[in-house]
Amino acid sequence: MTIHVIGAGVAGLAAALALADAGRRVVVHEGSPVAGGRCRALPDGTDNGTHALIGANHAALAFLERIGARSGWVEPEPDGLPVLDLADGSARRVSLSPAGWVRADRRPAGVSLRAVLALMRLALPGRDVPVETAMAAHPAFHRGFVDPLVVAALNTPSREASSRRLAQVLRRLGGRGATRLFVAERGLGPDLVQPALAALYQRGAEILFNDRLRRVQHEGGRVTRLLLHEGDIALGPEDSVVLAVPPWEAVRLLTHVEAPDLHAPIVNLHFERTGEGPVRFVGMLGALCQWVLVRPSGVAVTVSAGDAEANEDVSTLAPRAWAEIRQAAQAFHLPGNWPEAPPPCRAIKEKRATPRHIPGPIPSPKRLHLANLALAGDWTFPGLPATIEASIASGQDAAAALARAA
Repeated sequence: MTIHVIGAGVAGLAAALALADAGRRVVVHEGSPVAGGRCRALPDGTDNGTHALIGANHAALAFLERIGARSGWVEPEPDGLPVLDLADGSARRVSLSPAGWVRADRRPAGVSLRAVLALMRLALPGRDVPVETAMAAHPAFHRGFVDPLVVAALNTPSREASSRRLAQVLRRLGGRGATRLFVAERGLGPDLVQPALAALYQRGAEILFNDRLRRVQHEGGRVTRLLLHEGDIALGPEDSVVLAVPPWEAVRLLTHVEAPDLHAPIVNLHFERTGEGPVRFVGMLGALCQWVLVRPSGVAVTVSAGDAEANEDVSTLAPRAWAEIRQAAQAFHLPGNWPEAPPPCRAIKEKRATPRHIPGPIPSPKRLHLANLALAGDWTFPGLPATIEASIASGQDAAAALARAA
């Protein structure tokens, strides 16, 4: 019995690990030269995005434990997230948990009892409207806390983001330690992808790169043949497939797949800078830079839901971003030299980074699409918006679905 995992993104890696742990023979086929998908490391060692986890991401944190990488994810701001508002220059630390707002110096702007109650109502089942509409009575709180949360979790502007999708996130934030923030200390390559690959190799899995799936042949409700770049594979009666690919690839390869067709971009800027001190993570309001991750090896900036920025050249993005980074460095006394001229910058634009999480029915593709083919990927997990957590949970669900079907 062989299970072929198509795609070595996070969902594919999670599925492969679950299958290998269950004693299955696993072969992973990745169409590109590297693993990781949207969490991949680039050839120069930088990440393709500024990804963070929170304590509520139980599946992701448990996956890191299983691959021996949990210690590489550090909590950069245990005393509250530093937030700089460029509109008035105010700098504050904000608790990501409402329980921390009992301290006046840990509250986001615009906090009031009515605003908090409005946020709590968003977590309840109800009508699905744009988040900005739902929070219209509390504009300062929406701007200072809710909108950054929406953009980070849903990668969709608040004016069009689904309140039902945000509710899925809010309902997970009530547990002890649920809002603790973690980032990869060295980067996604050394602290996620490489340990996952090592764990798979250790378990006897085979991983093939530059092996793109061109076509799936099926008959009688089962996959019978995979047509890959490196050759065709005929599936035996006990062989199975996990298809862990983006939605547009699933639609290309299969028929009748319920998949999102609207997507939102993420723009990431990576500045070359050798610094000192621990990893830091800063939020910004009224800025191009929504999140700034400072490592000794460089500075990374994330622009989520960056529709306009995805079409802007790095020659104009970089100076704008660097000027804001310097303001944040000064406001929060970040150590090291922060020269006026921006250092070399690399832009990574994911124009279809995630589905666009707008009001309406949540796509819920069948996990077991054919008798021996399971779908995986963050877009296949209706319980959460597209995140690392959803990717890992979907991969594990796909593995479990094949086990039940065996």
